[in-house]
Amino acid sequence: MLRTPHGAVPTPAFMPVATQATVKALTPDEVRASGASMLISNTYHLWLRPGPDVVQAHGGLHGFARWPLAIVTDSGGFQALSLAERTRATEEGFEFASHLDGTRMHLSPEESMRIQGVLGSDIAMQLDVCPPAGVGSGALVEAVERTTRWAKRCLESRAEGQAVFGIVQGGTDVDLRRAHHDELATLELDGMALGGFSVGEPPQKMHRALAEIVPHMDSARPRYLMGVGTPADLVLAIGFGIDMFDCVLPTRNARNGQVFTRTGRLMLKNAKHARDTSPLDPDCECPTCAAGFSRAYLRHLFMAGELLVHRLLTEHNLHRYGALVAGARTAIERGEYRQWAATELRLMGQPDSVAMLG
Repeated sequence: MLRTPHGAVPTPAFMPVATQATVKALTPDEVRASGASMLISNTYHLWLRPGPDVVQAHGGLHGFARWPLAIVTDSGGFQALSLAERTRATEEGFEFASHLDGTRMHLSPEESMRIQGVLGSDIAMQLDVCPPAGVGSGALVEAVERTTRWAKRCLESRAEGQAVFGIVQGGTDVDLRRAHHDELATLELDGMALGGFSVGEPPQKMHRALAEIVPHMDSARPRYLMGVGTPADLVLAIGFGIDMFDCVLPTRNARNGQVFTRTGRLMLKNAKHARDTSPLDPDCECPTCAAGFSRAYLRHLFMAGELLVHRLLTEHNLHRYGALVAGARTAIERGEYRQWAATELRLMGQPDSVAMLG
């Protein structure tokens, strides 16, 4: 259980992504109905638009977005990777060319923490350096060392009452990841996150690295795997010891007509669904499935470009993720996690992954 100023968060927990202070297509009440008790928003995007002062005038993100429960804010470090062609990194921080109008903006560890303090999130992430997959060992070491220095600067600039999580980097180099974790663990950080995964490396390589890294992490602090992943990724990572997740897949894939079910992914645009009167998932209790919307109807909405389909599919996917972590919590409480996880992975068509659970 993670305790925050805006309520307790049962763990393991999945955080829907609210980059711009909204989970795309849904109201806060609809997001809460999926089982979510925490969201993650993005410092970089809210810094550019509408600006921290506008959010502050509403009493912070909670008042601005009308979300009464816990909020995490990412630091903006990942945008330095995703917007690499617009970014220059120095020891002082990142210099961005705004993707909106090209304005040059400087994001230092201190400025990232100032913005997150103004936004009023419950948990602020440190500004970090997230290297892409496939870089050499020199670049990985440089990213790790700078991230550590920036963690210290972030802690010195933290807002009163706001928790700060450190971010462990190191790619899939297990020894480097462990060493970086141990260095960050000497600091007064409230939680430890793993960044820089799912940035292009094969999933199996990520899973093997997580199996060796996560059990090494401090279990007295929340362990957070950033930006990951598929339902199978969550099942495995929870088995390794991860407490918190976020990922755009349930919302982004919904807008692309991809649905997560207990037995795997379903692509609505496939012609075989054109006359299918069955629901997306007969075992699902989400509003979309409970209302009886058929695969044929939802495919029709998607093919016709109707906006309603984004809401209905997003509700379904978030409920699927919410049900998955709720099932994991129950299995852990009963001491039956491995059996439960093995069943889930087999239903997803990934029986070979069961061996990774030990």
